[in-house]
Order: sequence, then structure tokens, then C-alpha cells
Amino acid sequence: MAHIRIVVVGPKFEGNVGAIARSMANFGLDDLVLVNPCPIGDDAYRRAKHGSDILDDAKVVDTIREAVEGCTLIVGTSGVITSGDKNCARVPLPVRQFAEKVKDYEEPIAILFGREDIGLLQEELEKCDLLVTVPTNDVYPILNLSHAATIVMYELFDGKVNQPAKMEESNKDLLFESFNQLMIEGDYPEHRRHDTEVLFRRMMGRAVVTRYEYNVIMGVFNDAVKKIQGKRGPL
Repeated sequence: MAHIRIVVVGPKFEGNVGAIARSMANFGLDDLVLVNPCPIGDDAYRRAKHGSDILDDAKVVDTIREAVEGCTLIVGTSGVITSGDKNCARVPLPVRQFAEKVKDYEEPIAILFGREDIGLLQEELEKCDLLVTVPTNDVYPILNLSHAATIVMYELFDGKVNQPAKMEESNKDLLFESFNQLMIEGDYPEHRRHDTEVLFRRMMGRAVVTRYEYNVIMGVFNDAVKKIQGKRGPL
């Protein structure tokens, strides 16, 4: 199984944190990071049961950037689904499909769960490579935080995330930089670049790009940029 880090952002109820720790123990996970959490006390430990050692070792940080450090794939979760094409930050992948897509992944994965009342903020979702949701009844779609986390962990455990590594984190950053350079050189409208970058990041996250695919895409981007610069000529 790939190394899975569970990141809980701004939890308001310590009992949910304890329940998540218990589920992590059930599914063989032990890397828990809390971002600006509520105080963790007796109720959390009561609910954690045999996952109390996970609470003991949980890392507490101030920012999501700190929480996901060292992870190659950053995955956000949300119960709010947008059907339109333009709000790409809210177009999720069902959790079972996500588990299937990352079954060949070996690099560290961070999975972000948001606050009990408002979940992850829009700007937080935009920093994720991929958005995942647990399909539910449309009449009452929002799951309890610890229940949602447990379902995601189950699907990943069942999916046996244990195969060779894909694109490395450093290559991922170069890919996005190259894509942005192509938009700039191609005079892509500046006001559309941010949303297009988020869309491209989502698309690459869903694809779980291999090293070979990365090399092919980078070759296309670099050749296109050189072609554009060559036609434009020196200033």
C-alpha cells in the first residue's frame, strides 16, 4: 500500500478526530496530521480505542502546506458536487474510482478532510491535485466527518494501493510550470489562466500520470513553446 497521510483541517469536535484515529488503526494507517484543530482531550481518546497511539503521534500544524509536505498527490474531499463544467474545483471523482486509479501508485498521498460545518474552502480545494467524494442520496448528501473518512480509508484499503511509483513530485511541478509557460507564450487570455491551470491540475490528478506519459507531455509542451518563440522571432 502507498503511504497514506490523513489530514483533518479545522475539526471542531474532538470525538470526530478520535473516531478517525480508530478507523486509521482498522485500516493500517498511522500518519495523522491536524490543521488548527480543536483541543484534543478525553473524548477523542475514548473514541479512538486502540487508535490512541495514533492520536499521541498526530502532528499539529498551522497550514495545509505544512500538512502535505513530502506528499506527491494531494487529494481533497467534499460532499458538495457541482454539475457545471466551469467550476472545476468542485467536480469530484467518486471514491471507488479514485481507489482504482491509485492502485498502481506508490508515492505518498495526502487526503484532506474539511471542517464539520463547511468542509474545505474553495481556495483550499484549488490547491489539491484531485477532488474525491463519497456518493450519497441527493436528499441528504453530507456525511459525518469521521464516517466519510472511514469510507475513504476502506475503499483505499480494499483497492490495495501497492504498485510501482508514478510521476515524481518534482516532475509534477515542472509539468505545471511548462503548461503555464505554454499558456503565456501562446497568448492565452490572462483572466482565464488560473481556472485553466486548476482544470489541468485536476485532469492530471485523475489520470495519475506515469513517468513515460510525463515525458511525452513535456516533450509536446516544450516543442510547442519553441515553435511559438521561433515564429515570433527576436524582439
